[in-house]
Parts: sequence; structure tokens; C-alpha cells
Amino acid sequence: MNDGTNGAKMDVGEVGLKKHEMKVLTVVFMIFCLCAAGAYGIEEMIPESGPGLTLIMLIVLPFIWSTPLGLVAAELGSARPQEGGYYKWVQEALGEFWGFQAGWWRTISIYIDNTLYVILAGGYLADEFGFGWGPEFATKAAIILIFTYINIRGVKDVGIVSTVLSILVIIAFAMVAICGFMNWQQNPFIPFTADGDILGMSGIPFADWVYYIGMGIAIGMWMYSGYESMSTVAGEISNPQVIPKATLITMPLIMCVYIFPTMGGLAAIGNWDSWGTEGDVIGYVDVVTQYWGPAFGLFFVIVAVLAQCSIYNTYIASGSRGFFALAEDHLAPPVLVKCDKKHGVPYVAVLSVAATNLILCMVAFEVIVVVDVFLLISAYIMIFISAMILRKRIPKEDYKFKIPGGFGFLCLICIVPMFVAFVAFFINGTNYFIGGMLGIVSGPILYIIWRKMYGGLTKKDPIAFPTNPKTGLAVGDLRRMAFMFFVLSIMGTIGSAFLPWFEGDWGNDYYFEEYGIEGLFDTMMTGIFVATGIGFVIGIVLFLVAAKVEPKRIKA
Repeated sequence: MNDGTNGAKMDVGEVGLKKHEMKVLTVVFMIFCLCAAGAYGIEEMIPESGPGLTLIMLIVLPFIWSTPLGLVAAELGSARPQEGGYYKWVQEALGEFWGFQAGWWRTISIYIDNTLYVILAGGYLADEFGFGWGPEFATKAAIILIFTYINIRGVKDVGIVSTVLSILVIIAFAMVAICGFMNWQQNPFIPFTADGDILGMSGIPFADWVYYIGMGIAIGMWMYSGYESMSTVAGEISNPQVIPKATLITMPLIMCVYIFPTMGGLAAIGNWDSWGTEGDVIGYVDVVTQYWGPAFGLFFVIVAVLAQCSIYNTYIASGSRGFFALAEDHLAPPVLVKCDKKHGVPYVAVLSVAATNLILCMVAFEVIVVVDVFLLISAYIMIFISAMILRKRIPKEDYKFKIPGGFGFLCLICIVPMFVAFVAFFINGTNYFIGGMLGIVSGPILYIIWRKMYGGLTKKDPIAFPTNPKTGLAVGDLRRMAFMFFVLSIMGTIGSAFLPWFEGDWGNDYYFEEYGIEGLFDTMMTGIFVATGIGFVIGIVLFLVAAKVEPKRIKA
């Protein structure tokens, strides 16, 4: 899969960007906003999985998912602190094609995901003050405009705002934890699972265990994601080594913000099956409201709005730099590299985030968000693979931080979360599986279009990155695409076997209730089966064509 891309030669100068002095603590708060900004969302895990299992997953997931990701991001960020971050890491390890896939998948997931935070912030205010559609949309638009303006002023201002908002969020959840532990009424681990089982072992069918863990782990992985996102702005920080240092500090901080308020809240008010984020449900705000009064509850609601704004603020910066880096490599529209002369910010890319969010705010977000988690996880798998490859390639002296334990331990902490990610592909639901697969396929399609339009790395260095004149793509790209479609076909085959077992008993009823279409689950399963066959045929065709038009050996 590698085409010999040398990361040391790939730094394109990051033309027009302005460097900023940033302290470690400021970057800690920026990463905190990118990864957490509070425990909002965990409420959905509790009734789906059960309180005990939720707490166990919140404790275990950091060690098999987020901590490996944070350590890998710290290591690669210390050795390759470039604008574009994870996109550049994958590009150096696996080449132009796979670098583009990782950059596109993660960046587009951020564009989609970011709209959710605007919707949540507007929804909190609409519920609190009884807004209709018009005032609610105006609120969302105001949030977008305010934080777009902050981002155009540069990452330093983004960091200042993130610091203030993060401190408020941490104070709010510390209040919940303290209040909960002071008013401890019951064991928060009981019942263990969502069927009310106390011990968690009393005759629960294996399929139910898969469901309980699957529903919880899908939310938990999303909650514990984002450690790589700060890497995309490394080219705008005078001393980018503050990023890996801040990452190591942020990881335990986020664990505390998730685990202790959840444990304290369940211990204080219970009612685990009524927790949630929408409608007449119980959440973290009810803990402080019940025991300390409505004034504390109002403060928590205000902080909830600010928390969504803080995530939105930092992800504008991270997401826009993804497209900036792609455009610098001539793999996206060149207008995205334009920088404001005063602030040194890629303002066109920033405005593209705002425009996208403004549009998505007006549509049914549930229709779009189904591709989000799938794309995010796929990009993370590419990052883990790249970490193992680059450990062997990057000179030792380039690392300012290195994960201890040697190459064997690095492989362990990369392979375990890759396995978790692979399992997560199939347990989010059939609609998420289909939406995610469509999102994945958009990567090679757009790569073909944009590389032919803008020239790709060949335009920067035609000797090091030659184009195959027979395809108009990089040498070896057809083989890579064939490999990708074979992998997708294998996943489709697994999905065709697993999903009917996982959702077959209730799938048609659930999706009819969700989308109002009779027999939708059966239709989706037929679609997966057909798409799997088509993908396999495409893979064979690409492989046969590549055998004729690609060189026998890819130049290293």
C-alpha cells in the first residue's frame, strides 16, 4: 500500500499560516474541548447498557481505546508536528492515496459532527426558554457566526475561549460529582445490565450481552475520541511539542470528568432507566437541582450550552485545517489554502465549516449523522497502522516523546483498539453500517476526481511522486483501490451474516418505528448483499486492469 512517501520531504511550508505562542495548559483545555467538554451523551449509555455495565465501560474503554489513541497521537505529534497532523502521518506511512482517505474521512466526519453541537446548544436554549423554530434557528446561526469570527482571529483566540469554557465545564461536573458522593443513596453498579439483572450473569442470552455492550461501547468510543484532532493545527503553534505534553495531561482529566459525575449521579438519584438527553428524562443537572436547588440547575444548563459551544469552537479549527492540508497537497480545491494576511488563518476553509453547519442545521440531522462514527473509526485504524509503520522508519532522534515498552508494546496498544474498532463497525446498527460504507466509498471516488483536477503530490514533486499516464493517477493507485474494495466486500459479507443475527428479531419493527417504512430492515439487508457482490466485482476488475496498466514494481 505504500508508495514511498517520505514525511521529511512532505512539509510544504504551510504558506500564509501565522505562528502563535501557546502554553501547555491552554492546549490542555483545547484538547479537553475536542475530546469531551463534559460528560454530555453518557446519559444515553445508562438505559441502553445498564448502570453497572456503563460504569465498567467508562473505566475500561480508556485503556483499550482512548489511551492508546492519545499515546499514539503524542508520539507521532512529537516526531511530525505538521499542519494537517494525522493526515500527514498516514500519508508518510502509507502514501498519497491512503493519506487522502484518512484525511477526507476524518475531516468530513468533523464537518458533520460539528453541526450536532450547534443543534444541541440551540436545543438546550429552546427547551429552557420555549423558543419556536425561528428563534431557535437564529440562535444556532448566531453560535455559528460568533465562533467562526473567533476562529478567523486565530488559534490563540480559540485557545483563550476554550480555556474559559473548559474551566466552567470542569467546575460544573465537579459539582455533580461532589453532590452525588455527598448524597450517596445506593450502589451505582446495581443493576449491572439493562434487563435489571443484579449480578450480570443470571442466564442472560449471549445476543443480549452483545446488544448491551454494543449500544454502550458505540457511545463510549465516540465520547473517548478526538485526541488526534489537535495535531491538525501544529503548524500554527510556535512550539508544537506542547501538544503531546498536553495530551498526556488531558487523558486522565477526561476520565475523571466522565466516571465520577456518572458514578455520583447514579448513586444519588438512581432511576437509571430514565436517564437520557431528550424529552422528559433524567440527567446530570437533576443531581444538583434535587439536592442543592434550582439555581445550581440553571447554572448547569447554561454550562451545558457553553460546553457544546466550546466543542464547536475547537472543531472549527481542527476540521478546517484538514481541508487546508489536503488543498496544500493539491488534493482539494486550491481556494482552501487562502489565508487571512492579518491573522494568518485559512479563512476560506473556516468559512466552509460555517456554511456546511448552517445548511445541516436545517435538515434532519439523523439522516446525515449515520456516516459519522464509521468514518471516524476508519480514520483511527489508519492512524494506528501508521504508528506501527513509522516507528520503524522515523529516526530515533526525531522523537521528542516515545511510548515506552518497545515496538512489541506499541503493536499491542495499536492492535487492541483496532480490534475494538472493527467490532464497532457491526454493532452500531444496520443503518449506521450502510451509511458508513457509503461514506467510505466516497473517499476513492473523490480522490480520483480531485487528483485529476488538481494534480496531487505529482504537482509538487513529479520525480518523487510520478503519475501513471495510463490512469492519470499515482502509480499503484488501482491496486490500492482494488485492495480497498476487497476489504469492503469482506466487511459486507460479515455484515450480511452478523446483522440478521444481531437485529433480526426486532429489526423490522425498530426501523419501521424509526423511519416509517415497512420491511426496511429486510430491504437494507438485501442492499448490503447486493452491494457486497458489486464491491467484489469492482475489486476484481480493478485488479485485472491494474495488472495491465500498472508497473510491475512500485518505485520506492
